[in-house]
Amino acid sequence: MQTKMTSVCRTRASSLRLILCCCFLLLATQPQQPRALAAAARWELLQSNIGIVAMHMQLLHNDRVVIFDRTDFGKSNLSLPDGKCRHEPTETVVVDDCTAHSVEYDVASNAFRPLMVQTDVWCSSGSATLDGSLIQTGGYRGGERQVRIFAPCSDGRCDWREMGNGLVARRWYATNQILPDGRQIVVGGRRQFNYEFYPKSSGASNVYSLPFLVQTNDRGIENNLYPFVHLNVDGNLFIFANNRAILFDYVNNKVVRTYPTMPGGDPRCYPSTGSSVLLPLKTTAQPTMNVVAEVLVCGGAPKGAFAQAMGGKFLGALNTCGRIRITDPNPQWAMETMPGARAMGDMVLLPNGDVLIINGVAAGTAGWEHGRNPVLNPVIYTPDGPAGGRFALQDPSGIPRVYHSTAVLLRDGRVLVGGSNPHIYYNFTGVIFPTELRLEAFRPPYLDPEHSGSRPRIIYPSSQAQIGYSQSFVVRFTVAGDVSLDAVAVTMVAPPFNTHSFSMNQRLLVIGSGKVANVGNSVFAAEAVAPGSRNLAPAGYYMLFAVHRGVPSEGIWVQIQ
Repeated sequence: MQTKMTSVCRTRASSLRLILCCCFLLLATQPQQPRALAAAARWELLQSNIGIVAMHMQLLHNDRVVIFDRTDFGKSNLSLPDGKCRHEPTETVVVDDCTAHSVEYDVASNAFRPLMVQTDVWCSSGSATLDGSLIQTGGYRGGERQVRIFAPCSDGRCDWREMGNGLVARRWYATNQILPDGRQIVVGGRRQFNYEFYPKSSGASNVYSLPFLVQTNDRGIENNLYPFVHLNVDGNLFIFANNRAILFDYVNNKVVRTYPTMPGGDPRCYPSTGSSVLLPLKTTAQPTMNVVAEVLVCGGAPKGAFAQAMGGKFLGALNTCGRIRITDPNPQWAMETMPGARAMGDMVLLPNGDVLIINGVAAGTAGWEHGRNPVLNPVIYTPDGPAGGRFALQDPSGIPRVYHSTAVLLRDGRVLVGGSNPHIYYNFTGVIFPTELRLEAFRPPYLDPEHSGSRPRIIYPSSQAQIGYSQSFVVRFTVAGDVSLDAVAVTMVAPPFNTHSFSMNQRLLVIGSGKVANVGNSVFAAEAVAPGSRNLAPAGYYMLFAVHRGVPSEGIWVQIQ
């Protein structure tokens, strides 16, 4: 009996080894998958103290990030140079303030320098222009109608310039979107159910009514501030506020389409504060109607959460995302479930087309002391992945990033993360979440050294190249390891203005895919075609990447003119 059992066991073991061997051989002979990102993400601390809170961030085309917080909280931890001081008689905390409330962070040198703003930029908005300058609008009290310009420079001497009352309406918690003609539209803001343009057109009305913002306003709570605005491929604006959206023709001040209310009916905009992103646009040089546009809205807080938080009760955040194809004739929301609940999360488009969801809390809402249970683990969402399997949980940070946190993509593929200041006066003690002055970087899995053999390196064109609409061009790159010619793409990413969990003007376009040739000596050439219209990609600076098996190169700057 013992001999028989041993024989049976040996036979089964032999069969098992044969099966495993066959499975191994089968897997080994399968074509390599386009994406191979099983490696772990990493975090790195860049600065232990930048002196101010990173409430607002914008990457410029010289690889420097403009960061600022607010001027009415008193003195920051960073002095202005050369004896400079800001004198503001209406200020309630410090009339003469000799500390900075804005910095310029140099990515290459991991250094920063103080900048000087004259009026309060708290909870403002902005976007970059064709020439790469940051146009920044609105703010609080003395800053609510101001327009400020920061033009990048190489000598480290540039600073903010104020344009006086460049806005007609007070803009506090408003959203900016770059338009195809190069202007910015400034939408909404606290008690502002309208929009205006910058710069102004001569002879045109200054402010235009937008009843949709009245309809989405929850009395006493709002839930429609910092509305999610995306430029659709037809030139109209997708505007999401509270729990619903419209397609808006701003030229004729007309609602073109009303989208269904997101299932569940819970609010997603400030102060419930979810986030939104326009998913990657797979473009061609053909008419824009051939391009599909989809919007993803994730997280937020349930109805009543803000009022409950005011009373000391912190409701669990939402764990759902809604995805809608806004170019469909009969668009409907498709709901998905994140690995965990999240409010005040930031959504960042990565160069390979994935979406990073980072920062935030699992309970409460935006606002002073209203968030609880920081969510330390980022999530990566793969739009083209199978339904039910698009989310991947990442390794956590050790720094809570709650109210007033920010995140922006850098040209080297890292994500710069800063901020978190859920209280007043730069408090570091006696509060649940102290004022956070540290700056760190999240390194997605594609930056793991194990992917070095798959990582492209662009050798042509050079950075700061100029391209025209519908222009065909070649991107040449090298790869150290084996290359899958059918797993190469060329992408362009517009650097956004990030604040309050929304990245204004964030946009990724896939402009080349599959047309790749080996031109010798481990050099490869990928065909790309610049977007065919300003509706697809407003003129300005973009980061261009070569992506191989889901692993992006370091980007180069290109300017669409």
